[in-house]
Amino acid sequence: MAVTFSDLHTEQGVKSVEEHLAGKTYISGDQLSVDDVKVYASVVEKPSDAFPNASKWYDCVASHLAKSFPGKAVGVSIGGSAGPAQAEAPAADDDDDMDLFGDETEEEKKAAEEREAAKKDTKKPKESGKSSVLMEVKPWDDETDMKKLEAAVRSVEMPGLLWGASKLVPVGYGIKKLTIMLTIVDDLVSPDNLIEDYLTCEPNNEYIQSVDIVAFNKI
Repeated sequence: MAVTFSDLHTEQGVKSVEEHLAGKTYISGDQLSVDDVKVYASVVEKPSDAFPNASKWYDCVASHLAKSFPGKAVGVSIGGSAGPAQAEAPAADDDDDMDLFGDETEEEKKAAEEREAAKKDTKKPKESGKSSVLMEVKPWDDETDMKKLEAAVRSVEMPGLLWGASKLVPVGYGIKKLTIMLTIVDDLVSPDNLIEDYLTCEPNNEYIQSVDIVAFNKI
Protein backbone atom coordinates (compact mmCIF):
# COMPACT_ATOMS: atom_id res chain seq x y z
CA MET A 1 0.00 0.00 0.00
CA ALA A 2 1.32 3.44 -0.92
CA VAL A 3 2.52 5.64 1.93
CA THR A 4 1.89 9.39 1.89
CA PHE A 5 4.06 11.99 3.61
CA SER A 6 3.56 15.74 3.56
CA ASP A 7 5.32 18.88 4.79
CA LEU A 8 8.64 17.07 5.15
CA HIS A 9 10.35 20.44 5.50
CA THR A 10 8.64 20.82 8.90
CA GLU A 11 9.19 19.06 12.20
CA GLN A 12 5.71 17.57 12.00
CA GLY A 13 6.52 16.07 8.61
CA VAL A 14 9.77 14.55 9.89
CA LYS A 15 7.83 13.18 12.86
CA SER A 16 5.57 11.27 10.46
CA VAL A 17 8.66 9.68 8.89
CA GLU A 18 10.00 8.86 12.38
CA GLU A 19 6.78 7.06 13.29
CA HIS A 20 6.64 5.20 9.99
CA LEU A 21 10.20 3.92 10.41
CA ALA A 22 9.56 2.46 13.86
CA GLY A 23 10.89 -1.10 13.62
CA LYS A 24 11.90 -0.58 9.97
CA THR A 25 15.11 0.16 8.12
CA TYR A 26 13.64 1.49 4.89
CA ILE A 27 10.44 3.23 3.80
CA SER A 28 9.22 0.25 1.78
CA GLY A 29 10.41 -3.35 2.08
CA ASP A 30 13.74 -4.68 3.26
CA GLN A 31 15.98 -2.89 0.75
CA LEU A 32 16.66 0.65 -0.41
CA SER A 33 14.12 1.66 -3.04
CA VAL A 34 13.05 4.69 -5.04
CA ASP A 35 10.60 5.43 -2.21
CA ASP A 36 13.52 6.08 0.14
CA VAL A 37 15.19 8.34 -2.40
CA LYS A 38 12.01 10.37 -2.93
CA VAL A 39 11.46 10.93 0.78
CA TYR A 40 15.17 11.65 1.32
CA ALA A 41 15.03 14.33 -1.38
CA SER A 42 12.10 16.02 0.37
CA VAL A 43 13.73 16.14 3.82
CA VAL A 44 15.75 19.38 3.79
CA GLU A 45 18.35 18.27 6.34
CA LYS A 46 19.32 15.38 8.55
CA PRO A 47 16.73 14.88 11.33
CA SER A 48 17.89 15.74 14.82
CA ASP A 49 18.55 13.23 17.61
CA ALA A 50 14.93 13.76 18.66
CA PHE A 51 14.07 11.53 15.71
CA PRO A 52 16.46 8.56 16.05
CA ASN A 53 14.70 6.33 13.50
CA ALA A 54 14.58 9.04 10.85
CA SER A 55 18.16 10.14 11.61
CA LYS A 56 19.54 6.60 11.25
CA TRP A 57 17.55 6.08 8.04
CA TYR A 58 18.78 9.42 6.65
CA ASP A 59 22.42 8.44 7.23
CA CYS A 60 21.81 5.06 5.61
CA VAL A 61 20.31 6.55 2.45
CA ALA A 62 23.03 9.22 2.31
CA SER A 63 25.67 6.46 2.50
CA HIS A 64 24.12 4.57 -0.41
CA LEU A 65 23.79 7.71 -2.51
CA ALA A 66 27.41 8.66 -1.80
CA LYS A 67 28.50 5.32 -3.29
CA SER A 68 26.32 5.84 -6.34
CA PHE A 69 27.40 9.47 -6.86
CA PRO A 70 31.11 9.68 -5.93
CA GLY A 71 31.53 13.24 -7.26
CA LYS A 72 32.45 15.98 -4.80
CA ALA A 73 29.37 17.78 -3.43
CA VAL A 74 29.64 21.54 -2.86
CA GLY A 75 26.56 21.72 -0.60
CA VAL A 76 23.02 22.87 -1.30
CA SER A 77 20.50 24.44 1.08
CA ILE A 78 16.76 24.76 0.62
CA GLY A 79 15.38 28.24 1.26
CA GLY A 80 11.67 27.34 1.53
CA SER A 81 9.14 24.55 1.01
CA ALA A 82 8.31 25.66 -2.51
CA GLY A 83 11.18 28.05 -3.26
CA PRO A 84 14.15 27.38 -5.56
CA ALA A 85 17.24 25.71 -4.19
CA GLN A 86 19.98 28.18 -3.15
CA ALA A 87 23.45 26.90 -4.00
CA GLU A 88 26.31 27.93 -1.75
CA ALA A 89 28.71 27.73 -4.70
CA PRO A 90 28.50 29.23 -8.21
CA ALA A 91 25.94 27.53 -10.42
CA ALA A 92 27.27 24.70 -12.53
CA ASP A 93 26.91 24.53 -16.30
CA ASP A 94 23.63 23.27 -17.73
CA ASP A 95 25.40 20.15 -18.92
CA ASP A 96 26.08 19.23 -15.28
CA ASP A 97 22.45 19.54 -14.17
CA MET A 98 20.93 16.22 -13.13
CA ASP A 99 17.34 15.51 -12.12
CA LEU A 100 17.73 12.57 -9.74
CA PHE A 101 14.15 12.30 -8.57
CA GLY A 102 11.91 13.73 -11.27
CA ASP A 103 11.69 10.69 -13.55
CA GLU A 104 8.45 8.79 -13.40
CA THR A 105 8.91 5.11 -12.61
CA GLU A 106 7.41 2.33 -14.74
CA GLU A 107 5.04 1.45 -11.89
CA GLU A 108 3.77 5.04 -11.73
CA LYS A 109 3.32 5.20 -15.50
CA LYS A 110 1.38 1.92 -15.48
CA ALA A 111 -0.83 3.08 -12.60
CA ALA A 112 -1.59 6.35 -14.42
CA GLU A 113 -2.50 4.47 -17.61
CA GLU A 114 -4.79 2.15 -15.67
CA ARG A 115 -6.54 5.11 -14.04
CA GLU A 116 -7.10 6.74 -17.43
CA ALA A 117 -8.43 3.48 -18.87
CA ALA A 118 -10.81 3.11 -15.91
CA LYS A 119 -12.12 6.64 -16.46
CA LYS A 120 -12.81 5.90 -20.13
CA ASP A 121 -14.61 2.66 -19.26
CA THR A 122 -16.94 4.46 -16.84
CA LYS A 123 -17.95 6.87 -19.60
CA LYS A 124 -18.94 4.07 -21.99
CA PRO A 125 -22.54 2.85 -21.71
CA LYS A 126 -22.50 -0.74 -20.56
CA GLU A 127 -24.19 -3.19 -22.88
CA SER A 128 -26.58 -5.64 -21.29
CA GLY A 129 -25.49 -9.26 -21.55
CA LYS A 130 -27.40 -11.98 -23.37
CA SER A 131 -27.89 -15.63 -22.57
CA SER A 132 -28.87 -18.73 -24.53
CA VAL A 133 -31.35 -21.01 -22.72
CA LEU A 134 -32.57 -24.52 -23.51
CA MET A 135 -35.92 -25.46 -21.95
CA GLU A 136 -37.87 -28.70 -21.69
CA VAL A 137 -41.64 -28.28 -21.72
CA LYS A 138 -43.66 -31.28 -20.52
CA PRO A 139 -47.34 -31.93 -21.29
CA TRP A 140 -49.93 -33.39 -18.93
CA ASP A 141 -50.28 -36.70 -20.78
CA ASP A 142 -50.17 -38.41 -24.15
CA GLU A 143 -53.46 -36.80 -25.16
CA THR A 144 -52.09 -33.24 -24.96
CA ASP A 145 -51.99 -31.55 -28.39
CA MET A 146 -48.26 -30.79 -28.74
CA LYS A 147 -48.83 -28.33 -31.58
CA LYS A 148 -51.08 -26.26 -29.34
CA LEU A 149 -48.57 -26.65 -26.52
CA GLU A 150 -45.78 -25.20 -28.69
CA ALA A 151 -48.08 -22.44 -29.90
CA ALA A 152 -48.84 -21.56 -26.26
CA VAL A 153 -45.12 -21.37 -25.52
CA ARG A 154 -44.37 -19.15 -28.50
CA SER A 155 -47.35 -16.92 -27.74
CA VAL A 156 -45.40 -15.48 -24.82
CA GLU A 157 -43.81 -12.26 -26.04
CA MET A 158 -41.83 -9.62 -24.15
CA PRO A 159 -38.91 -7.25 -24.77
CA GLY A 160 -35.59 -9.11 -24.73
CA LEU A 161 -37.09 -12.55 -25.50
CA LEU A 162 -36.49 -14.40 -28.76
CA TRP A 163 -37.74 -17.96 -29.30
CA GLY A 164 -35.56 -20.28 -31.40
CA ALA A 165 -35.52 -23.81 -32.76
CA SER A 166 -37.57 -26.57 -31.17
CA LYS A 167 -38.23 -30.29 -31.48
CA LEU A 168 -40.37 -33.01 -29.92
CA VAL A 169 -38.52 -35.69 -27.95
CA PRO A 170 -40.19 -39.00 -26.99
CA VAL A 171 -40.36 -39.65 -23.24
CA GLY A 172 -42.24 -42.96 -23.08
CA TYR A 173 -45.75 -44.38 -23.08
CA GLY A 174 -46.59 -42.27 -26.12
CA ILE A 175 -45.71 -39.02 -24.32
CA LYS A 176 -43.43 -36.46 -25.93
CA LYS A 177 -41.78 -33.34 -24.51
CA LEU A 178 -40.93 -30.12 -26.29
CA THR A 179 -37.32 -28.88 -26.20
CA ILE A 180 -36.98 -25.28 -27.30
CA MET A 181 -34.14 -22.76 -27.52
CA LEU A 182 -34.52 -19.11 -26.56
CA THR A 183 -32.25 -16.09 -26.35
CA ILE A 184 -32.81 -13.52 -23.61
CA VAL A 185 -31.43 -10.12 -22.66
CA ASP A 186 -30.34 -10.66 -19.06
CA ASP A 187 -31.51 -7.29 -17.75
CA LEU A 188 -34.97 -7.67 -19.29
CA VAL A 189 -35.92 -11.32 -18.95
CA SER A 190 -35.66 -13.71 -16.00
CA PRO A 191 -36.03 -17.39 -16.98
CA ASP A 192 -37.61 -18.21 -13.60
CA ASN A 193 -40.22 -15.46 -13.94
CA LEU A 194 -40.87 -16.51 -17.53
CA ILE A 195 -41.70 -20.02 -16.35
CA GLU A 196 -43.69 -19.12 -13.22
CA ASP A 197 -45.59 -16.07 -14.48
CA TYR A 198 -46.22 -16.98 -18.11
CA LEU A 199 -45.61 -20.58 -19.18
CA THR A 200 -47.11 -22.52 -16.25
CA CYS A 201 -50.00 -20.21 -15.40
CA GLU A 202 -53.37 -19.72 -17.09
CA PRO A 203 -54.18 -20.14 -19.89
CA ASN A 204 -50.97 -21.95 -20.90
CA ASN A 205 -51.16 -24.45 -18.06
CA GLU A 206 -54.01 -26.11 -19.98
CA TYR A 207 -51.28 -27.74 -22.08
CA ILE A 208 -48.10 -27.27 -20.02
CA GLN A 209 -47.54 -29.35 -16.89
CA SER A 210 -43.98 -28.19 -16.12
CA VAL A 211 -40.93 -26.46 -17.58
CA ASP A 212 -37.29 -27.19 -16.78
CA ILE A 213 -34.14 -25.30 -17.72
CA VAL A 214 -31.74 -27.81 -19.27
CA ALA A 215 -28.92 -25.45 -20.25
CA PHE A 216 -28.05 -21.83 -19.60
CA ASN A 217 -25.07 -20.15 -21.31
CA LYS A 218 -23.88 -16.55 -21.45
CA ILE A 219 -23.41 -15.22 -24.96
